[in-house]
Amino acid sequence: MKPIRLMSGFLTVGVWTLLSRVLGFVRDAMILALLGTGPLYEAYVVAFRLPNMFRRFFAEGAFNMAFVPMFSKRLETGDNPQRFAENAFAGLASVLIVLTLLAQAAMPWLIFGLASGFAGQEQFALSVEFGRIAFPYILFISLAALLSGVLNATGRFAAAAAAPVLLNVLLVSSMTLAHWVGADVARALIWAIPVAGIAQLALVWTAAARAGFALRPRRPRWTPEMKHLIAVAVPAALAGGVMQVNLLVGQQVASYFDRAVGWLYAADRLYQLPLGVVGIAIGVVLLPDLSRRLAANDDVGGRYAFSRAGEVSLALTIPSAVALVVIPQPLVSVLFERGQTTAADTAAISMAVAIYGLGLPAFVLQKILQPVYFAREDTRSPFRFAVVSMVVNAVAALGLAPLMGWTAPALATTLAGWVMVVQLMRGARPLGDVARFDARFWSRLWRICLVSAVMGAVLWLGALALEEPLRTAYWRYPALALLVVAGIVVYFGLGQIIGAVKLSEFRRPLKG
Repeated sequence: MKPIRLMSGFLTVGVWTLLSRVLGFVRDAMILALLGTGPLYEAYVVAFRLPNMFRRFFAEGAFNMAFVPMFSKRLETGDNPQRFAENAFAGLASVLIVLTLLAQAAMPWLIFGLASGFAGQEQFALSVEFGRIAFPYILFISLAALLSGVLNATGRFAAAAAAPVLLNVLLVSSMTLAHWVGADVARALIWAIPVAGIAQLALVWTAAARAGFALRPRRPRWTPEMKHLIAVAVPAALAGGVMQVNLLVGQQVASYFDRAVGWLYAADRLYQLPLGVVGIAIGVVLLPDLSRRLAANDDVGGRYAFSRAGEVSLALTIPSAVALVVIPQPLVSVLFERGQTTAADTAAISMAVAIYGLGLPAFVLQKILQPVYFAREDTRSPFRFAVVSMVVNAVAALGLAPLMGWTAPALATTLAGWVMVVQLMRGARPLGDVARFDARFWSRLWRICLVSAVMGAVLWLGALALEEPLRTAYWRYPALALLVVAGIVVYFGLGQIIGAVKLSEFRRPLKG
């Protein structure tokens, strides 16, 4: 993949992810405004997180991390990628159908495992009901994730990146219609989740067929290549499971504090915007690109792609992290404070946003460093690192909860994220130059940090100057817009002058 095409892939996935996350904010703002942060909202959070947790475990976190490099190499060498994809699709579908049936029967125990603090409260029964409705989403979205891997490996990123937009469009539409006709908004929202999964699967299935990979349903077969796929996928699944344990520990701690599950979820949605637009987008493009370069023995091109991915991601992530730390209150107020969501909710969510902001660069760096291992079909090393990260997260969340209260899980997540990055960087040393950032990366990194610090100072001073407008119902929107524009102008203007960012590197891919 040429540099211009690599950057175009980053931007394609990033722009569609940005649209999805913006619609996600509209969705979350509507949910908070219509449901507040009480039992219905907390039940929705747990129920929706359940299929998403298993999705990351089976599809994005485990299966795809093993499937994409193997499929990419077969695509590069012409070793019957169609048959390999069909066998993988059949095997994954079989496992997911069994899992979905088991989950329906075991839903009360699953909810207790996710939020035992809900036991005996209204939230528990609601979570069980909502969980049974939402869980089939995992079947459709996991199969869609595999088809997205096929598309990404062929260099077609648009349809796979656009699929999440459908989810948010359907959820927003269902709530709007339910509120308009006076129906039950919460249940309309939950029922829209599996419907959205079917729509997403249909979209990427059609796109894959147009790309020449119309996967036909077939009986699962235990072939040597499937045996190898499982051998690679199991450690990735365990690593994905460790990450989900981190989520589970945080949610368990939060479930013992009133409204904390909702506060942490809202804060998570905010920091997930830059993480999704930058980190996930670059990781999606980088994994198949590195896999194909390694198959072609192109170490020089691999190192260039790896270094540019790190450079671009940090150039966009570090200033985002600074903004989350410096001005969380205006961001949360404008995005979420309306309807049933109060100023007290804003203050609590803002505290968690600032803590998550400290870990944002670590979360993005993980998305860049992990493909170096996965492209070599090494899923065991990330698993070992994830176990250490899990221990750090659990000890910090449980140990700090008596001192910090409900914010302990947020700090634990941030600490665990940086521990994971340190391990990934140290573990990549024996992999050669492909896993090392080049001189240009390090030259730009300190400039990016300097410009971000200046931008942070401007945002802080601007927030002080606009303190009164930012508290006013209608003026807070233009006041926040002015802050954001000032930050963008300072960052990219000064960055262009001192060489932290080069706007010319974005122009040509954007034209494409």
